Amino acid sequence: MRSGTVHALVGENGAGKSTLMKILYGMQKPDEGTIAVNGEQVTFGDPGDAIARGIGMVHQHFMLADNLTVLENVVLGSEKLYGIGSRARAKIQEISDAYGLGVRPDLLVEDLGVADRQRVEILKVLYRGARILILDEPTAVLVPQEVDALFDNLRELKAEGLTVIFISHKLGEVLSVADEITVIRRGTTVGNADPEHTTTKQLAELMVGSELPSPETRESTVTTERMLTVDGLRLAEVDLDGVERIVLDAIGFTIHKGEVLGIAGVEGNGQAELVETIMGMRVPDGGTVVLDGEDISRVPTRKRREDGIGYIPEDRHRHGLLLEAPLWENRILGHVTERPNSKGFLIDTAAARRDTERIVAEYDVRTPGIEVTAASLSGGNQQKLIVGREMSHLPKLLIAAHPTRGVDVGAQAQIWDQIRQARREGLAVLLISADLDELIGLSDTLRVMYRGRLVADADPATITPEELGSAMTGAATGHLEHDQHAENAATAATAENAADSDNGDGTGTLSAASGGEDR
Repeated sequence: MRSGTVHALVGENGAGKSTLMKILYGMQKPDEGTIAVNGEQVTFGDPGDAIARGIGMVHQHFMLADNLTVLENVVLGSEKLYGIGSRARAKIQEISDAYGLGVRPDLLVEDLGVADRQRVEILKVLYRGARILILDEPTAVLVPQEVDALFDNLRELKAEGLTVIFISHKLGEVLSVADEITVIRRGTTVGNADPEHTTTKQLAELMVGSELPSPETRESTVTTERMLTVDGLRLAEVDLDGVERIVLDAIGFTIHKGEVLGIAGVEGNGQAELVETIMGMRVPDGGTVVLDGEDISRVPTRKRREDGIGYIPEDRHRHGLLLEAPLWENRILGHVTERPNSKGFLIDTAAARRDTERIVAEYDVRTPGIEVTAASLSGGNQQKLIVGREMSHLPKLLIAAHPTRGVDVGAQAQIWDQIRQARREGLAVLLISADLDELIGLSDTLRVMYRGRLVADADPATITPEELGSAMTGAATGHLEHDQHAENAATAATAENAADSDNGDGTGTLSAASGGEDR
């Protein structure tokens, strides 16, 4: 790859992208082959060697300490470079200004949004002298406006001669930002693509041999039977200074059988706390949670599981898997008292193993066997195992938090198909996702969450990702509705017509989906 370019690396889950990046960053040693940086052959014993050669990596899951400032996070572990005072601050400001990152050194990381945290991660590696940046799924948690801002930052990096390795499953974004694309399959390079002369369809076919899937759901299956009713849910937290912070504020909604309710919102606005409260992992300060007519507000998590709640967690490593346990043990997690995992008061290991084999086959989990650890699987295959485990218990309600994050187009299609099929059979789904196309395509009803409140609702049949992304930043409240006149006005670029779509107070309107309409 050439300096001053963005080189995209794409491939299905298990193709070897993560392994290759670990090798390039010194986290894993290759069995054979060579690596050359600036024409000089190198070997890396650990990430420190890679950093010394100017390679930096921004991981998909941010590596920041929330209770430290931006400056403290950036200098942590590299205090010898510029100290921890004025020289460090000046260097951070210099890098931030040079690449248009807009980083403020004295802010606490816990007060930053997702996009700002990502810019801090990029600044961290630049601070250490990186000239080659590896970005792993950098847009997974960003709204469209933040993606545009990130791509602007990448163009600034390119202009200064830096090289960016861009790993993503979002093929449209790959084609828009990359100068060169390498496709790998099952550990082997299978081709290169020119972004200017390649379509997403062609790229998907090169990756997995199939067309790019669509999450679009055309038919409505919404019934009038209520499956989940949340009313007046309130949750407060007390910080280290003894100050109370409202995390969930008067949350209320209903999900019917056969309905997918999508929650849109920039991460950190209460979505995780909402899920944990419904699951019984947190005790609310007020409000009720009713499942299929039964008040479960004070019911333990295990009982909620046994009563029919399936759960695809936001963080599969922390809440979905035991990474060092074999696959068959992970199949039991969350369902230890249910068949086929248990017989009476005893774990039925033989039955659990047999059912794990079935899940592996039905959900195309790429693994040499069920005795290997969950850690040995790629992220997408870990996700398919979790989805298979949860769907195997025929849940009444499925809480799906970012169900296709970090999975390839083939696995995406499988997971979407599973959700759509179960929805047709009466499953109620609470869907939380940072993928706005997924939210709009799968949902029957859309709500927007901002700072712990449900501030707007939208009709998935008419809302655009850009309009939804704007509402997620707090720019619009109430009933959101796509305005064709405003779109035409924007096309004509006339300020007079564009003003016709403004409410006069700077807010837009998002419109509620009527569950029974065909879409």
